[in-house]
This record gives sequence, structure tokens and C-alpha cells, in this order.
Amino acid sequence: MSKIVIDFYHDVLCVWCFLTSARLRRISLDFPQIEINHHAFALAKDINSISQMFGDVANGKKEILQHWSAAAAHPDGEKINVSLMRTREFPYPYSMPGLLACKAAQFQGGMLAHWNMFDRVQRAHAVEANNIVDSKILMECAVDIGLDPIRWEVDFKSPAVRQAIESDLEEARQLGVNAVPTLIFNKHWVLPGAVPETALREVIENLLADRDPSAA
Repeated sequence: MSKIVIDFYHDVLCVWCFLTSARLRRISLDFPQIEINHHAFALAKDINSISQMFGDVANGKKEILQHWSAAAAHPDGEKINVSLMRTREFPYPYSMPGLLACKAAQFQGGMLAHWNMFDRVQRAHAVEANNIVDSKILMECAVDIGLDPIRWEVDFKSPAVRQAIESDLEEARQLGVNAVPTLIFNKHWVLPGAVPETALREVIENLLADRDPSAA
């Protein structure tokens, strides 16, 4: 097999996606045959989502930071700053602004720009403990990765970018993606969760050798 397409479903809020992205970055350097496509998935789509899922915002933040602590104990999670986020007084963020920010980056610079923006927004969220609902924070992220901020802001606010997010979410529903991170290899092999890097590499090596990775 000469090429592997990996569809990466992720959310800016997901610290397990933070781990997966770092692993895919390293793997992509070793396997130029890989093409990675980024797709939005909203764990907490709007401002009311956290309260609806956890009963109230404070309880939601408490439970979510337990996931942060678990992720921080895994390889690639060492920079996740649980203690700093605990001190922040703003409500725990919801997904849509950060997802729009990444899709706006994609409109300007393709999938690589989407990935760069995703990583920068996740760093703002999980490492710097900033409020990624704040459009000023997201603008700073766009500038940091070298995007044209004027064009990015226009795209960020555009109906076209919002519709692109909705299309990603609908596609995820149709494919049965119900959690992130989820990786789909060549539209067929599905790996949910923060899979260890060794396991990801094994799947790729099997596919490149035309072996069924599920039989390994």
C-alpha cells in the first residue's frame, strides 16, 4: 500500500486528543505515506452543554479535570496544567469557538493549518489554561501560527466555516463516531481512544505491508 489516509476526529477540549496529536506528529515524520485529515467533533457544543452533562458548571469542571489528571499521567501529557486550570475563575469552555477557529485556519491554509491551529488552541487550553471561548485568545493563536489575522477573523465569523463544522459533526454521526479521539484508517479501520504510539505504528506498518491490522 503506497498511501494511508487517517481521518482524525477531535475536539479542542479533549486532552486525550492532545496526546494523540503529539503522537501523530512524530509518526508523520517517519511515514511520509500518511495523509492526515482533521475533523471537528464537539464534546460540549454550546454554552449550556457542560451544565446539561454534569448538572452544573462547577461540577462539570471538577469532573473534567479528573480526566486532565489521568491524561497528564500518560506519555505526552506531562505539560497538561491541571493545577493552573483549577485556579481559573472563568466557566469551563465549550467546543464551538475553538472548532471554528481551527476550521477557519483550514480555509486559509489547508489541513496543515488546521492541525497547527488545533495544537496551538489545545496548548492555550490545556497548558496555558486560557479561556478558549475568548475570541481574543483564539486570534492570538492564529497569529502565533502565522495566519493572516484579518482573513482568519472573517472566516471565523463566516456562515461557511460554521457550515463546515456542522458537516463534520454530521459525518461523525453517520460514521458512528461518538467519542474522541477517533482515528479511521483508509475509511475502514477504526481506532477510538488515545492509542499508544507503538500500537499506532504497528497499524501503519501492517497497512503499508498490505496486512490486515486487525489480524495482528
